Amino acid sequence: MESIPLAALTKPQINRSIVVIGTLFFVFGFVTWINAILIPYFKIACELTNFQSYLVAFAFYISYFVMSVPASFLLKKVGFKNGMLLGFLAMATGAFVFLPAAYTRTYEIFLCGLFTIGTGLAILQSAANPYITLLGPKERAAQRISIMGICNKGAGILAPFIFSFFLLRPEDSETIAHLADLATSERKIFLDALVRRVMLPYSCLGIVLIALGALVKFSPLPEIDTDEGPLQTQQAGPEKKSIWQFPYLILGAVAIFTHVGTHVIAIDTVIGYAGSMGIPLTKARPFPSFTLLATMIGYCTGIVLIPRFFSQLSIFRACTVLGTALSLGILFAKADISLLGYQSDVSLWLVVLLGLANSLIWAGIWPLALDNLGKFTKLGASILIMGLCGQAIMPLIYGYLADAYDHRFAYVILLPCYAYLIFYAFKGYRIQSWKPVPIRTER
Repeated sequence: MESIPLAALTKPQINRSIVVIGTLFFVFGFVTWINAILIPYFKIACELTNFQSYLVAFAFYISYFVMSVPASFLLKKVGFKNGMLLGFLAMATGAFVFLPAAYTRTYEIFLCGLFTIGTGLAILQSAANPYITLLGPKERAAQRISIMGICNKGAGILAPFIFSFFLLRPEDSETIAHLADLATSERKIFLDALVRRVMLPYSCLGIVLIALGALVKFSPLPEIDTDEGPLQTQQAGPEKKSIWQFPYLILGAVAIFTHVGTHVIAIDTVIGYAGSMGIPLTKARPFPSFTLLATMIGYCTGIVLIPRFFSQLSIFRACTVLGTALSLGILFAKADISLLGYQSDVSLWLVVLLGLANSLIWAGIWPLALDNLGKFTKLGASILIMGLCGQAIMPLIYGYLADAYDHRFAYVILLPCYAYLIFYAFKGYRIQSWKPVPIRTER
């Protein structure tokens, strides 16, 4: 199928494209946020430290750093649809790797499977994010990204419940609590049986991913010519010879790095933090879904408010400030509360509320960082995708601090992240040169 310029797409084509891309974001969310259950699950089943358990996030997300730029060249060579098909096949391969990993209870093989799934997802993200950013007016980009975020986080709310149904049983709590008291042979039998529960859901997931790849390949999604999009047709300036001559893009990639780091910490660590307060895994498993629900509320708010009442830049700035305030509250606020049947410290629910603060930061960064890149837009989008490796690095730092100090103190890593996001939201996105020259005017 030949490429179609974005300007030539009809409204029905655009609407169909949004539906297909929304389905992709649902799949992204489902596969991604399973990690929130896998981290504490592998910590028990494979007998890991906090740091070792967060290698789940590292193996999954470091693939974005490795694959994002190669993915852009792949998509240019084989096209949008064929590239997405390859992405789905890579994800399916990673899911099937879980079978020998579970049978042998080998953590390293699980990590290889997660890296392979992440590689496929990096290809899909490299296609879908710039696609949805460009598919309509620039000032409504945050609105469209928010809709995609609802699809993503909606799947994320479902994923922990669905997978925990397969992986955890009510009677496991008692055995897990007294695991250290079991004889070595009894503990091995229990842990082998526990870890092999991933085999059925990941077998099904692999089959579904292959089917989805085939459906997208033969879907009515147009093979668009992104070189003709509204951002690409803007002139980058004849003096621009390299992607590194756009400081606001490079600073935007760092903003993506810090943002996704805070986001994944809020979701993937909340079960462990609840456990530090005496809430068992079988009861704490809904907390990632609570955090993602808070994120969805933020997305819905953004759809209503942007751009009718507030600009996406204003909302972006408000979210960075809110994230900073919540991070300080997590570190210093102390009060016992009872909420939704959970007796805990108030800081646990402040971690949940980070989902609200993080909801519209991603949507704020992308349009600002891709603005006026001209012919460098595709490569710029790939560099932003590279920033997703923040989800690999930040949980490891959190895990190290949690082992060395405690779970609450480990959240100190959030403060420099939000400080940088405030810098980018108020100043960094306007910097056009690495030299001390005037910055861009406000939008």
